[in-house]
This record gives sequence, C-alpha cells and structure tokens, in this order.
Amino acid sequence: MTTIGLCQINPWVGHLQYNLEKIKQHFVLCQQQDVDLVVFPECAITGYPLEDLVLKPYFLQKVEQTIHDLAAVTIGSPTAILLGSPWLQAGKIVNTAMLIEDGKIQHIILKHKLPNHGVFDEKRIFQPGPLPTPILFRGLQLGVMVCEDMWYPEPAQHLKQNGAEILVVLNGSPFDLTKHERRQNQAKERVADTGLPLIYLNMVGGQDHLVFDGQSFVMATDQTYALEMPAFQETVGFIKLEKEETVAVNPLQNLPKSSMNEAETIYHCLVMGLKDYVEKNDFKGVLIGLSGGIDSALVAAIAVDALGAERVQCVMMPSPYTSKASFDDAESIVQFLKTPYDILSIEPAMAAYEQILQDTFADKTADTTEENIQSRSRGMVLMAMSNKNGFMVLSTGNKSEMAVGYATLYGDMCGGYNPLKDLYKMQVFSLAKWRNENSHSGFLGPDGPVMPDSVITKPPSAELKPDQTDQDSLPAYEVLDAILHQLIEKKASIQDVVANGFREDEVIKVYHLLHRAEYKRRQSPPGPKVSTKALSAERRYPITNGFLLNL
Repeated sequence: MTTIGLCQINPWVGHLQYNLEKIKQHFVLCQQQDVDLVVFPECAITGYPLEDLVLKPYFLQKVEQTIHDLAAVTIGSPTAILLGSPWLQAGKIVNTAMLIEDGKIQHIILKHKLPNHGVFDEKRIFQPGPLPTPILFRGLQLGVMVCEDMWYPEPAQHLKQNGAEILVVLNGSPFDLTKHERRQNQAKERVADTGLPLIYLNMVGGQDHLVFDGQSFVMATDQTYALEMPAFQETVGFIKLEKEETVAVNPLQNLPKSSMNEAETIYHCLVMGLKDYVEKNDFKGVLIGLSGGIDSALVAAIAVDALGAERVQCVMMPSPYTSKASFDDAESIVQFLKTPYDILSIEPAMAAYEQILQDTFADKTADTTEENIQSRSRGMVLMAMSNKNGFMVLSTGNKSEMAVGYATLYGDMCGGYNPLKDLYKMQVFSLAKWRNENSHSGFLGPDGPVMPDSVITKPPSAELKPDQTDQDSLPAYEVLDAILHQLIEKKASIQDVVANGFREDEVIKVYHLLHRAEYKRRQSPPGPKVSTKALSAERRYPITNGFLLNL
C-alpha cells in the first residue's frame, strides 16, 4: 500500500524562498499523516509561467540551490517528494518532474510535449525531453508526465508499454470556461488508452493575466472520480494506492466538489486573480473611479471581496453631464460595500483644458475630443491619488468595449489591472446579478447585495455628453457580443457571421472597429483570462494591417 498526498498549492512566480517554505510546510503536514509520497504541481518551486525569467542563468543557479535546500528536509524521512521544476541539464533548459527522497534527487523526468499555442510559448524557453519512462517508487511503477504530455496519446502509451502502473500528471493549467471539461476528456482518453488510473494535480492562484483554478482529480480505471478537489482553493488531498494485479485508488477523505455555475466560476476566478495580483505585487490597496455604472460597480464588488473594504478607495468624479441617478447609485454602492469614498469634480480640469486649447480649437466644433478630455481628466486624478497613496488604479472596461475601442487611451483605460478585461458586457450583467444574490465564505465583502438594482437595469452610458447611451455608437450589447464572439473566439469571417443571421452593415462596422482598436489594446492593463480567446498575448494581430483595406 502506498499513501500519496496531493498538494494543490498557490506558488509565487520567482519567489523561490516563499515557494520553498510553502512546500516544506505541506511536506511536514503530509509527513505527520504518514504519507509515502507528497506530490506538487508543475514548476511548483518557481511558479508558472516563468516567461524569460527562466532564461536568466543566475535564476537557474538559485533554482538548483533551492531544490537542494528542499532535498535536505527529506534526509532520514520516510516521505518522498515529487514536484515540478525548471532545470539546467547538459546546457539545456528543461521543464521537469523530480523525485526527491532521502536528501537526493533520485529521478528527473523531462517534459516531452511543449505547448506553443494560446497563452503558451514553451518552445521559446524550454527544450523537449524524450518520451518519459516509469519511475520505480517502493515497488510501484509511476508513469509521470508534465502537463501537456497528457494531451497527446504517445507519452501515456509509452509509459504503459514500459511497465507504468499509474499515471501521475503535474500541471500548471490555467483557467478558461471550457478548460476543465477538456482536461477531464483528455484524462478519460488516457485512461481508456492505457487501462491505468490517473492522478491529475493542478495549481491554483493568479499570475498576471492567468488564473489557475486547481480542480485536481484522481480518475480510476473505469473513468470515475476517486477524488475531486475544489476550484480556486489551496487544498491537500490524500489517496491510498493498493496494488494487486492492478493498482486500485482509494480516497482517504471527502473533499467538497466544485459545483459552480458559469457566473459563480468566473466571479471566483476574478476575485483570485485580483487578490493575487495585488498581494504578490505588494500594493497597499486599489483605487476605482466609481461612475454609478455597472462596470465600475462590479469591479468595486470584486475588489472588496478580494481585499476587504478598507483596501478599496472609490472616487466619484462628476462632470456637468453626470446625472443625479449616477450620483445616487454611486452613493448606494459605497453604502453596500462600506468602502472609503471621495467626490472630486473634474469641472475645474475641464475648464482649464478649455482655456489652454481655446485658440487652437477656435474654428473647430466640439466632438469626441472634448469627451476624451473628461475621461483623461479622471485618469489624471486617479493616477495622482495612486502616486500619493500607493494604491493601484483598477481599470473597469469590459471586453466588448475594448474589442471595438469604446474606451479612451490614458483616460478610462489607465490603471494597473482590469478585472473585467475578458468579460463581454452581457457577462458583466450576469455576474452583477449573481453577486447581488449570492456570496461565499471566502469573500471579504457583504453577505447581501453589493449594488442597487438600478445599476443593473439602467441603460449603459459613458455620460460624456447630454442624454448619451452606449447604443448611440454601438449595436445593442446582445448583438455586439454575439458578433464579437464569432469574430474573436471563432475567428469567423464577415461572410461567416452574416450567414449566421446578423446584419451585414453591423458586422462590417464591428469588424472594422475590432481591428482599428488593436493599437489601444496593446496599451491596456493586464486582466484575468476567462474565455478561450482573450484580447491579450494569445491573440496577436498586427497594428499596421493592410488586409483590412481589401474588405
């Protein structure tokens, strides 16, 4: 019988000492439970993804030193460690799984399949290893793979052919709305291919534009789940392997299963992404320009749930076009959330810019220039407060707006992080409704509603001119989001989208807006990925793009 502890942890990219201490704490916990093998995710010692940090020779030297420091804690212990780490081997940087026992690195398995798609570009920084072979651990042949290796049949089949009795997969697999189902399907295929049980261990935590959701699991040979671990939580799971003719997997405790709907899952992702971005970058708190609209209200709620009300500063910056309803709604939001609140009018700034530019603009009619001055005045106020107080500004634009450029550079786009960056407008409505009706024990905000219903039901407006609504410039959000989803996630052509029942003139307009706004998106702050195709590093279109001229 072999007892295994599965540690679904939240590492900190680059902070080797932090990760070492976390791993040691979990090792001691598992050792006290008489565990034979403690397993940690891919790149647990360094965090993931490492990007160009792993190309730095001094960093790799420190990684090696840290691994040896970790190995020292296993001297004389009956408990061994299996974890992921980058490694310099024969002059090549490789992504590995290491078995550490009794003070020594006993085995190193190299990642064979390097992902080079979506958010991944591992071929740029790592060298691939050969097909993996099993590790003999106390009479049990472990078929160890690293993340991407599970998504192809060859590594698992090769392990089976060479005597593996169980598959163990170390992962750094970031969240999107379809990812967990796809992981499970791949695991089922590997189990079906090999007839072996499979351990899938993932990490949790936010890392810049990615959030890792955990949801680790153990799958038996009949493709049922012997163990399922929760989403967006650090957790330790314990299983017992009993070997007769085959290996049977038995859980040693019952863990709460994740049974979240889509809105709840996304909301937890955004809370974790923001919390880790703020904490790991050592910001005191966050600043939010609170307009009384749904986007800034939802960002404020996410921030309070992630950080607590005392670390969220809301600022209302009215102009002559700010409605009384927006004032009232903003006031209600801060009463729900109990955050600090300032009201700072931008009218003096507008008057100052008008005076500065009056001669230059003397023969020109007012247009979006004056509207953008309002937005940039608000950005200046927020950034000044950020500099003075050490709080990070949160941008509040959603994916629909960012896709078509309905945002102002150096205005409402300013900030260090944008929780809504990968949410279409209709998803914003869905999340706001969900949070107004639900909470969670891990949230630091109120148990009840976080905004008045009027914020959710009123027509969206930038309030940069009299009686303005978003639909003055854009199709209805239900239509806009559906068109954008096909253009972005499905990579559809104009003709494809029109064939699906949308008006040609609207599709052409949205298509051109999407591509013309590329230069704006390149200057936008990071935000958590939730879709299969975020407007970030995984969608790389040229800014200077003559293809549009041919359409």
